[in-house]
Amino acid sequence: MTHPRSRLPRANSRAVAAMALTAAAALLAGTPAASATPGRTGPAAAGAESLAAPDIPIGNVKAHLAQLQSIATANGGNRAHGRTGYKASIDYVKARLDAAGFTTTLQQFTSSGSTGYNLVADWPGGDPNQVLMTGAHLDSVSAGPGINDNGSGSAAVLETALAVSRAQLQPTKHLRFAWWGAEELGMVGSKYYVNNLPATDRAKITGYLNLDMAGSPNPGYFVYDDDPALEKVFKDWYAGIGVPTEPETEGDGRSDHASFKNVGIPVGGLFTGAGRTKTAAQVTKWGGTSGQAFDRCYHSSCDTTANIDDTALDRNSDALAHAIWTLGTESSPPGESYENTADVAVPDNGAAVTSSITVSGRTGNAPATLKVGVDIKHTWRGDLVIDLLAPDGTAYRLKNSSGSDSADDVIATYTVDASGETANGTWRLRVQDVAAQDTGFIDSWKLTF
Repeated sequence: MTHPRSRLPRANSRAVAAMALTAAAALLAGTPAASATPGRTGPAAAGAESLAAPDIPIGNVKAHLAQLQSIATANGGNRAHGRTGYKASIDYVKARLDAAGFTTTLQQFTSSGSTGYNLVADWPGGDPNQVLMTGAHLDSVSAGPGINDNGSGSAAVLETALAVSRAQLQPTKHLRFAWWGAEELGMVGSKYYVNNLPATDRAKITGYLNLDMAGSPNPGYFVYDDDPALEKVFKDWYAGIGVPTEPETEGDGRSDHASFKNVGIPVGGLFTGAGRTKTAAQVTKWGGTSGQAFDRCYHSSCDTTANIDDTALDRNSDALAHAIWTLGTESSPPGESYENTADVAVPDNGAAVTSSITVSGRTGNAPATLKVGVDIKHTWRGDLVIDLLAPDGTAYRLKNSSGSDSADDVIATYTVDASGETANGTWRLRVQDVAAQDTGFIDSWKLTF
């Protein structure tokens, strides 16, 4: 974890932004906007049931820590950015993932005059428009080997990724794992990754889970409270084993989740405490020693394999696996629909009119099979040109005009590949009558994801 001097201000703008978007939708629409409450159809409306996660063997996680300790010992006692120990750590993790069937990418950047590395590993399969990402920083400070900070998080993420491979998991979402460089210099690696990620790819990340210090020797059980849905997954798991949790505040803005949160990506994660002192009330909940830091060896040479609480590391590894299996194998409710039933007159041989639907509460992009249901009453349907307008203004032609199409009305469902569009936002149906002598109106229309 980064030293407190690099703390970033906490932002709570997501709820405000959501309210602003809803208000703006009503102003953009030519008619009253549809209700934001979706109508769900089909027996699976509550979403697909997720698979149970496997137990993550604590022995395997500790074996990774032993390797990181050996690497530090052989390379001047640390695994810091720009040092040989860091590159050896990246090579170790990459080799394990390559052997397990992941597609790995080594991303280079420069900081403080030295080359840094991020390692990104993609598990084949899952919806590429819904990416669940999990990460941890792999670098230590120069003062020590960094086994708790943050070998513990890195090892837990690595072993959970290897568990995905052993299970040959077939997630509904695409799973991506990452190990960041130069976090101790101010989240340099994760900032570089996020800043160089195209906006369309950022929009596909449904959540980022961060582990930074998962085995502190005098541990607390802290859960990131930045996103309610991600927080709930972890809190529910801990409640299930009878361990109380607290909101994570010591690391706010000081670890790699901040790089994602700052661009609007939902974040969650786990933390066992760093330099702050454990209180008597926390000892009552969790055990340990009151008046002592959660990690007395924080950023010090004594942050070795002896500086780990096995129970905390085991619990956090299992909690992470639970979150990945839960979030990675769930899907947006099939058949979820959003409808506008307000009538909109279509002027004869006149200007185009629009009707709007505001979509909120979804994750990632719209599907490649977005269904657009249209019910337009008209005395000569051949006069009509119909488009779907995405939230960014991109137009998808649904119907052209035709002088030979003499039937009444347009009652049809069109399929649109909208996978390049963010699902949330204001969608509009645009209709224009391009010839004289016939009239009509938009009766209703519907989007089904």
